[in-house]
Amino acid sequence: MQALDYQVHDGVATITLNRPEARNALSGAMKEELTAVSAQAASDAAVRAVVLTGAGGVFCAGGDLRGMQEARAAGTSVQGWRDRMRSVHPVIRTLLELDKPLVTAVDGAAYGAGFSLALMGDFIIASPRARFCLSFMRVGLVPDFAAMYSLPRVVGVQRAKELMLSAREVSADEALRLGIAMELVPEDGLLARAQELAHSFTGASPLAVSLVKAEVGMALATDVRSTLANEADHQALCFETPEHQAAVRRFLDKEPAAFQFPARRS
Repeated sequence: MQALDYQVHDGVATITLNRPEARNALSGAMKEELTAVSAQAASDAAVRAVVLTGAGGVFCAGGDLRGMQEARAAGTSVQGWRDRMRSVHPVIRTLLELDKPLVTAVDGAAYGAGFSLALMGDFIIASPRARFCLSFMRVGLVPDFAAMYSLPRVVGVQRAKELMLSAREVSADEALRLGIAMELVPEDGLLARAQELAHSFTGASPLAVSLVKAEVGMALATDVRSTLANEADHQALCFETPEHQAAVRRFLDKEPAAFQFPARRS
């Protein structure tokens, strides 16, 4: 791989966007590699959580405008643009539907599709110099990479419209206030903190984690009766897992819990 770095250590997969010379813009090659490694992390039972970050003090500057211009010069049709957008749907669905925790560590700019990509994280950890911007309106485009799905679920419909239609920049402090960022961490400790949080889930029940993610993901599109029915079904499954039974034994024996979140700093 040239546009990405992919490492697995102690149950945590770390995906690093690695085109710092292009501010980690999403080139065609990067999208292909991101699709491949996301699927690999999703299917690997040894991976219990995933961290997504960017190299060189930038998370992701968004789409590759140079590549877009080249496609336009080549005479890409409306159907061609549609096919181009649909080609990234597999990686979007993989990340949004990942049954393992995804932590996005944002340092520097998360612009355009880079902001959309950051929003796919269950937890966004940002440095004080992080900057978020859905810049699409500046170039006459609509937000993509599922931002219209994810952002309203984080900040509400009204604020999502404001951020999309204004295309204004959001500082790290404002991102924390709006609930976009969960924590602000100095840039020199950002990746370590993200990996620390991700590593917490190596002690959690994979089934319980996946069921929580699935149920909360449907929370805005279901009713209370369906939620209660799903809770009963899912809890019945979790009662039978070895992780639950071991956790109860640890509690009764006054032993430390295997699952700790947030992770304790060493």
